[in-house]
Parts: sequence; structure tokens; C-alpha cells
Amino acid sequence: MIISRRATVASLLAAPVVFRAGQARAAAKTIKISHQFPGGTLTEGDFRDRLVRIFARDVSAATNNELAFEIYAGSSLMKTVAQFSALRHGALDMSLYPLAYAGGEVPEVNIGLMPALVSSYAQGLAWKNAAIGTELTAVLDKRGVKIITWIWQAGGVASRSTGIVSPDDTKGLKIRGGSREMDQLLKGAGGIISSVTSDETYAAMQTGTLDAAVTSSTSLISFRLNEISKAVTTGRQGSFWFMLEPLLMSKEVYDALTPDQQKAISKVGADMEAFALKSAQEDDQRLAEIYGKAGVKVADFNAEALGKWKTIAEATAWEDYAKRNAACANLLKLAQAVA
Repeated sequence: MIISRRATVASLLAAPVVFRAGQARAAAKTIKISHQFPGGTLTEGDFRDRLVRIFARDVSAATNNELAFEIYAGSSLMKTVAQFSALRHGALDMSLYPLAYAGGEVPEVNIGLMPALVSSYAQGLAWKNAAIGTELTAVLDKRGVKIITWIWQAGGVASRSTGIVSPDDTKGLKIRGGSREMDQLLKGAGGIISSVTSDETYAAMQTGTLDAAVTSSTSLISFRLNEISKAVTTGRQGSFWFMLEPLLMSKEVYDALTPDQQKAISKVGADMEAFALKSAQEDDQRLAEIYGKAGVKVADFNAEALGKWKTIAEATAWEDYAKRNAACANLLKLAQAVA
């Protein structure tokens, strides 16, 4: 049988990266981690992929090779949105996952991408030890999913046409928000909603089925939207788009581990939060530099514009979310209590 070069390359790209601290024991348990972002190395590439690799390396070392890891980047193991359901049912071990993608199954988790609710990294990270963090953790635990690392990212807007800073700039544009609530905000501002995942935005913008996309700074960089954009608005001075994109683990898989293995995963997961914060903030700045060098017009949100976005968010997304069920209403109230 003749195997083409293209087929060989494709198989290599889809192959998982295996992490062990050294010679793994025969009885080592292998944990599979899937995510949608481009693969790299421990030191190069999308920081979310690097975070997963560092996590895998450090947990393997901390458990004396009792746990080994296989990392599947670029949704090579399973489709992006399907990963949450797989976690819930123990069919996938771990995923670094945009939490709001699971809103179709668990509407409460859309609090993780509620427009204009979180306005800074400090505010988002404060959720973990506040009542909102306790309640959101309980919601996920009940659904069979455990948060291992709390990761927040600011977002910006890449556009094939005019720059988008104020809500009025959105009118008539086909735009992607990333969650039900974010789409409601953009629709309230006059946009035409197109629902695609962040890894699908390049193709959509390239073909013209999408005029603009709101997503994290890191995704705006990693998915190379600078190649097809004429304008970008960064989140380095604030944004209406802050996403909770945690490292998650199947509770079924976690509960089956030994206490020492659970301790190692929880400790390393918490240790990764400082790396995530630093990397996300660096990417907010890198976004402006990379797009600027590509000849893309760079802008930032300002206080006046963010105030207008918040007014629309309160009347659309916040109101709709609170009416979905009592748990959603409670989560919104608890989140608003975090200054």
C-alpha cells in the first residue's frame, strides 16, 4: 500500500503528545487531555497548549510517574463542543475548555462569558474564593465536571472592515460572540449573529460569511486572524468580553484516583493559575503588536464605550440569563457582588 506524504503529515499532526516524567511504571494510568487550540511545545505556541503540557509534566513528576498524559491539540481527539459532554460521562479525562460552550447542556455555565460582567482579571480571579466560585463549582460537580485551573482571558474584536469600539460600530455586521449571552449583546447593538467556535473563525471570515469575531486575545493571535483583518480592538485597557476558560477534569475520573494523585492534580492545577494570568495579559499586548506589524488598524476600548456596552448587556443578556432559572439568577447576583 502506498501512503501519500499528505496522509503521513496529517497522521503526525493528529498524534497525541505523551508526557511522562521519566520511565513510566507498567501500571501507570494514562490521562487524555483534549483542547481546540493549536499545538506547540512546552515553551512555544498558544499559552493554553503550553499550560496543559506543563501541567502534564509536573503532575507526572509529582506522582512518580503513576500518571502519564496524552495531549490532543486542535480538537484532534474529538470535536470542540462535544468535549464537555464527554467529560460529564467519563469518556474524556480532561479538557481546557471555554466554559460557555457548554451552555446548551448546562445553561448556568454561561455566566463564564457574560458580557460586561467581569471587567478585569483581578475581578474574575476573585470568583474562585468568593460565593460565586463555590456555587459554580457545585453546579459543575453536580454535572460530573471538576475545575482544576481557573483561567480568565480578555477578548478583542477582529474585523474585515471597520473597527469596532462602540456598539454603533456593530450595526449590520455579521459577527461572532462566543456564547448565547454575548450574541444577545451583539444583536442588541445591531449586529447579525453567526455562531461558530473560535477555531472556525478564520475560514468564516476568509469566505465572507463572517465580518467580525469577538474572542480572546490568544485566539485572535493563534488563529492568525491578522492575515484577513483590517481592524482590531484589543482588551488591554478593558473589554466587555472576559471569558472563564478553565482546565477541567471528569469528576468520575478524578474520583477514581488515589488521594495522593488527586492532591498532585489539584496542587499543580492551582499553581498554573499564575502562569495563565501572566500569559493572558502578555497576549493582550502582543495582540496589538502582531496586528500592528501586519498593517491592521489597532484600537482599544474606552470607558465611554464600555459603559454603553454594559447598558445594552444589562437589558439583554443579563435579563435573559436571570430569567432562565433560579440557579442562573442566583449566580448572576453572586457574580455582581464581586467588585
